[in-house]
Amino acid sequence: MIEQNQDLQLEHQKFVADLGQWQRTHTCGQLTLENDGAEVCLMGWVQYRRDHGGLIFVDLRDRQGLTQIVFSPDMAPEAHENAHILRSEYVLAVRGTVRPRPEGMVNPNMPTGQIEVVVLEWKLLNTSKTPPFPIEDRCDAGENLRLAWRYLDLRRPRMQGNLFMRHKVSQTIRRYLDEGGFVEVETPVLTKSTPEGARDFLVPSRLNNGEFYALPQSPQLFKQMLMVAGFERYFQIVRCFRDEDLRADRQPEFTQVDIEMSFVDEEQVMTMAEGLMARVFRDVLGKELTLPFPRMPWAEAMARFGVDKPDTRFDLELKDITDVVRGSGFKLFAQARLVKGLKVPGGENLTRKEIDGFTEFVKIYGAQGLAWIKVKSEEEWQSPIAKFLSENERKGIAAALDLRVGDIAFFQAGEADMVNAALGNLRVHLAEHLNLIPEDSFNFLWITDFPLFEYDAEAGRYVACHHPFTSPAPGHLELMNTEPEKVLARAYDMVLNGNEVGGGSIRIHTEAVQRRMFEALGFSPSEAESQFGFLIQALAQGAPPHGGLAFGLDRLVMLLSDSNSIRDVIAFPKTQKATCLLTDAPSPVSAVQLRELGLRLREQVKEESRKKADDGGA
Repeated sequence: MIEQNQDLQLEHQKFVADLGQWQRTHTCGQLTLENDGAEVCLMGWVQYRRDHGGLIFVDLRDRQGLTQIVFSPDMAPEAHENAHILRSEYVLAVRGTVRPRPEGMVNPNMPTGQIEVVVLEWKLLNTSKTPPFPIEDRCDAGENLRLAWRYLDLRRPRMQGNLFMRHKVSQTIRRYLDEGGFVEVETPVLTKSTPEGARDFLVPSRLNNGEFYALPQSPQLFKQMLMVAGFERYFQIVRCFRDEDLRADRQPEFTQVDIEMSFVDEEQVMTMAEGLMARVFRDVLGKELTLPFPRMPWAEAMARFGVDKPDTRFDLELKDITDVVRGSGFKLFAQARLVKGLKVPGGENLTRKEIDGFTEFVKIYGAQGLAWIKVKSEEEWQSPIAKFLSENERKGIAAALDLRVGDIAFFQAGEADMVNAALGNLRVHLAEHLNLIPEDSFNFLWITDFPLFEYDAEAGRYVACHHPFTSPAPGHLELMNTEPEKVLARAYDMVLNGNEVGGGSIRIHTEAVQRRMFEALGFSPSEAESQFGFLIQALAQGAPPHGGLAFGLDRLVMLLSDSNSIRDVIAFPKTQKATCLLTDAPSPVSAVQLRELGLRLREQVKEESRKKADDGGA
């Protein structure tokens, strides 16, 4: 059938004409009964064609919507006769008259559902091969197929709606920041490689063989130098690049709204950011946000929710029962550094198959298993571990978790990082599984008082939790070299529905403190100078106190549009393997290009060595 349709498409190409003097008068989502009797010119793609023997109906689509057009043998015999060639995705221009739809044919689900256009004449602007999947929102094609044919996928109303929303969000942000006295400044895309957390994308220099640029992970250092330069309020909607393993909400290239302000503290930055989100939600979704947003210290978030970006739309919380089960007959509990429980009210009806599924889920986060207890009655606990618990331990656990008959509780024991990650993510997984998350709800939250450092066991040293330019909290400077684990940062993250949508900090603005920060992170003076000498020098030239934050534009639009992945709100995204299925990137380059850059691939070197060895042997 596809081959037959392709043959028809080739045959129909002889009907293709150019626009000539025709000009579109209306879009396909614009006409109403107020246009009754008007002569109009529409242009778009054929969504559907229905041949009813006498009349031929076509739904004509453009980015604004659909209009039903009618080819009638009585009104325009020639136009009707030729309309039999039309197929899905053919590109048309039509001239005709607007009229009300007949009684009983009104479609209340379409903005144009009360009218139709009777075609008087039309032009075929282009034919189309049969698309590899239907151009409609209920398309069930796999994501890889849709990405390979992305320009067709982007014709679907849902996908176009996502990008229209992204445009509206971007324009709203620009208006808000412009009104607030911010200036948009572009910063370099080819820059110096500096260790800021993720792996850099490197770009070899042809003019300086053996040396490399890096694509920026963020404009962090440049925006700080713009503060030194006296711009005071800067922003940029900017592409950033990180060569890291991907997830559903990550891309190797992504867009952030980058903001920096001089002569401010945390309160002023956070107030500005809340106002920006309020404007976006008002202009884009018509929703009013309640300000200010709630705040929660990082330590409290980890204690209650196990993660530093908690979803507060539902009530499940983690409880620390380490002291309750210290010395327990259940050795895993007795010996663990941390034991936490998570109660699910009314969860007694969860099946063993479901519990086994939850057990496999927590293994993703390093857990070996998942302990659980079902409260069948005040006296009966159903659980593989119940027999190991004393009466006092049962009472302590019941009190700590507020267990009631019909509840189920899940437990993790071990190192804090694993326990929190396993139960914190299980909490969200359970809420999704049990439909506990209210729809159309947006819960904002600020996470504050982050640690400045975290210990990297693999590297054997402390590293910066955010980045090495974050200022320590007042009074914590002297702890940096003696008790780094106790130092708090002047950092803040904005969380929306369990997603970090923005984050920032008050920066270090003096040369002396920045040098101490590098020292605490294990940089020698020469290493600090080599990597960040230009920043240190700038801070010594009268840098003002400054701070800012950045929003992840892709993630924000994903949440606003209720999409499942940021790939659905990016025009041409990469796959989880960082490839572009549309353009087949990345791809090999010619030997000439490599030679110009002074590069040889490892395979080339091996082959050259092998040939030399063969020649020597000969």
